[in-house]
Amino acid sequence: MTAPRKRSSSLQLSTMLVGAASLTLAGCDDPSPQASWDPNRGEQVEAFSYKSLAECKVANEVSDEQCDTSWAAAQKDDAEKAPRYEARATCEEVYGPGNCVPRNQDGQSFFGPLLAGFVIGQMLDGGGGYYRGTGMYRRDDRYGGGYYSTWGGKLGRDYGSGKTVISKTSIDPPDVIRNAPPKVQTRTSVVSRGGFGGGRSYASSSGGYKGGFGG
Repeated sequence: MTAPRKRSSSLQLSTMLVGAASLTLAGCDDPSPQASWDPNRGEQVEAFSYKSLAECKVANEVSDEQCDTSWAAAQKDDAEKAPRYEARATCEEVYGPGNCVPRNQDGQSFFGPLLAGFVIGQMLDGGGGYYRGTGMYRRDDRYGGGYYSTWGGKLGRDYGSGKTVISKTSIDPPDVIRNAPPKVQTRTSVVSRGGFGGGRSYASSSGGYKGGFGG
């Protein structure tokens, strides 16, 4: 059942955007599906993003229940699939000074960016639809600065409608991506891929979407 939509005229969607990142993909020479997957391509869906659970509920754009569900999903994705780097300095090259912390998952120690909020995508499916949430991180301008989901999609704006959008697969990735074990990145891999998993923006086939905000 589709979650009820609540509206507010007092808040602008673009002011609620928070940090983001992309999924740690396999190296460029890796023939696996993860290596060729581009989280920024594909169907664009309307997105809502927030710094906190409380901000989501105040915004009145989705139901309070959906805020709770999406925040829980963001925390889970962050714990299991957040970007991983072997050194703090490498992580901070991408996310900025002071924005990376030590982490440990499944006995593996690494550094990862701070979770800065979450994004909710309106996932339309035929005559119905549903909402899905995931974590958000902000990347430094040197590496395609902007706001990204845990799975790699960059928030952008559809200039035709004025709505904030993100690729559907970067909110709800295919199983081959969702189940892939994250890899710890070195500085060499970061530089070779221009930051983290590419992070490319593009114009959609309809010509409406442009990567980034106000760009």
